[in-house]
Amino acid sequence: MDSLKTAKILIVDDQAPNVVLMEKMLRADGYNDVYSTTDPRQVIELYAEHHFDLVLLDLNMPYLNGFEVMQQLKELESENYVPVLVLTAQPDMKTRLQALESGARDFLTKPFDRLEVLTRIRNMLEVRLMHKQIRDQNRILEEKVLERTRELAETRFEIIRRLGRAAEYRDNETGLHIIRMSKYSQLLGRAAGMNEEDAEMLLNASPMHDIGKIGIPDSILLKPGKLDPDQWEIMKTHSAIGAEILSGHPSELMTMASQIALTHHEKWDGSGYPNGLTGEEIPLVGRVVAVCDVFDALTTARPYKKAWTVEDALCYISENSGKHFDPELTQLCPDVLPAILEIRERYAEPDACRETPKP
Repeated sequence: MDSLKTAKILIVDDQAPNVVLMEKMLRADGYNDVYSTTDPRQVIELYAEHHFDLVLLDLNMPYLNGFEVMQQLKELESENYVPVLVLTAQPDMKTRLQALESGARDFLTKPFDRLEVLTRIRNMLEVRLMHKQIRDQNRILEEKVLERTRELAETRFEIIRRLGRAAEYRDNETGLHIIRMSKYSQLLGRAAGMNEEDAEMLLNASPMHDIGKIGIPDSILLKPGKLDPDQWEIMKTHSAIGAEILSGHPSELMTMASQIALTHHEKWDGSGYPNGLTGEEIPLVGRVVAVCDVFDALTTARPYKKAWTVEDALCYISENSGKHFDPELTQLCPDVLPAILEIRERYAEPDACRETPKP
């Protein structure tokens, strides 16, 4: 194979005449990318720079012998194939076995036959080439699998976001509320101590917090005025409906989404619904979404109300700390406010729904 002639070969021998002889032999056979050193201490540096396809290595050398060089190469390439052909004047079986056990792939005794050396070199380079091809194919396959996994994950998240938007679309045509509040939730979750992975999951699970609204009749969901007691009881069932829709799947994402749907209307003092949970009985993700959902609802105009100012919304959240909201989360709101305002501006409602002062 012509590609073998482009292989990078390193000659390591403390005897300069041996190096010159081997270089001439290799170049005469068409190998042009040949390096050499008479100092074994330079091998690691050279190998790290050039990643040789073959190392022709003497054993008896000053400073470092061939066994020590092979040990260094194994440590450098702990997960890769290190092609070493040992050339030595020691013909005994003990030395031969020790060399092979130390990592040598082949062994030749000096003086050696020119044709035999070139044949052994060619054979080793063919193995090296096949190893590289397999490694490259595996790498390409791994990259394709990772890319496909990313695509599947993104598709799953996009479906989740669109499911959330489908529910939101019934009483908010833009669907921007779920984008804003999910991003707010990610920020507040991080501030509350969630790790990056869990905060990312919260970002993707929270858009489904009101999925249960699809089970609420339009006559109630879209009623412009205040709901009567019976209608309000029906409206409150959307939490349990959402949790039921999202339950029954073992994935962490769906489990979190179901928790959020069920608990984001619970209140710190136990006056929320559907189960009247108190304090830390409410999952952290439910408490986080409760703050972010209310903040965005207050600061967004709706057909039945004008938008509150950010200052008024923060005052409301602060006033309800320990009642509706987790006190620790309300204390964190000012810390994340600059980032929240950036998100709010980026995903603002159309001009007709922009914030207007609270009357």
